[in-house]
Amino acid sequence: MKLCILDALTLGADIDITPFESCGEVVVYDLTAPEEVEERIKDVDVIITNKVVLNGSNLKHAERLKLITLLATGYNNIDTAYAKERGIAVANVAGYSTESVAQHTFAMLLHLIEHNSAYDVYVKSKRYASSETFTYIAWPFHQLSGKTLGIIGLGAIGKAVARIGVAFGMKVIYYSTSGKNISDTEYENVTLEELLASSDVVSIHAPYNEKTHGLIGYKEIAQMKSTAYLLNLGRGKIVVEEELAKALNDNLIEGAALDVLANEPIDADNPLFEVKEQEKLFITPHIAWASVEARQVLVQEVIENIRAFEIGEMRNRIV
Repeated sequence: MKLCILDALTLGADIDITPFESCGEVVVYDLTAPEEVEERIKDVDVIITNKVVLNGSNLKHAERLKLITLLATGYNNIDTAYAKERGIAVANVAGYSTESVAQHTFAMLLHLIEHNSAYDVYVKSKRYASSETFTYIAWPFHQLSGKTLGIIGLGAIGKAVARIGVAFGMKVIYYSTSGKNISDTEYENVTLEELLASSDVVSIHAPYNEKTHGLIGYKEIAQMKSTAYLLNLGRGKIVVEEELAKALNDNLIEGAALDVLANEPIDADNPLFEVKEQEKLFITPHIAWASVEARQVLVQEVIENIRAFEIGEMRNRIV
């Protein structure tokens, strides 16, 4: 069996991908441009990819192709209708990054809420060395204990975030974007309006779909407390970036943290660069999922998908 990995670089150079060789002959490409896809997949049995777009135009000549297995949970980049028509199985990996994303959520929140960068710069600039007192409280910060954490999207990641919030002493409420399993939780389910108005921290962990596209814009941010923080670790297009930038410039909320953006990598003219007080905005380049442990689990899960497919016991099958 012949396999190709189309965008191995998205796994990081520190992760060993040689275990894929246990499944067959493997051809590895660091990255694959759209115009290179057709040639690279034309004689393979299995495609392994993270974000490369696969559709009818580039899959039509892949006559041997039996399986597309994703190095991700999301599969928006795959034309699943075409794959089904062709009898090509598609599988993803879910749950591998739950703890990694939950951890990063609070890393981002604490970075913002405690003004860690500002205090670090103060000490390393040697200004602290000439301080008249042992402490320097220029940027006040608050405890999370007693605050309300509003979670948009209470799936596996949302629940992991909720558990950490409870450990900090926070009250947890949530809004379900799908309307499913709203009674299957120990936390209070509220409307989006109620969540925005009563939360000290709003954390987004919802999938991207027609219900969540542009869910949070200027109007919604205006409903939040002026002291609140907005976090987006779901999908970039859930938050309208231009309107978030305006909301921050208008001081509608205390701050925002984003690990996902509408276009990735970020556009050079993204309106978020125009936020006047950049210390109110913290952005990381879609890394919440990518702890070393999560990426190692991801590789192993994809291998298991391939092996299960070979014996007719498909795991995590989408198509």
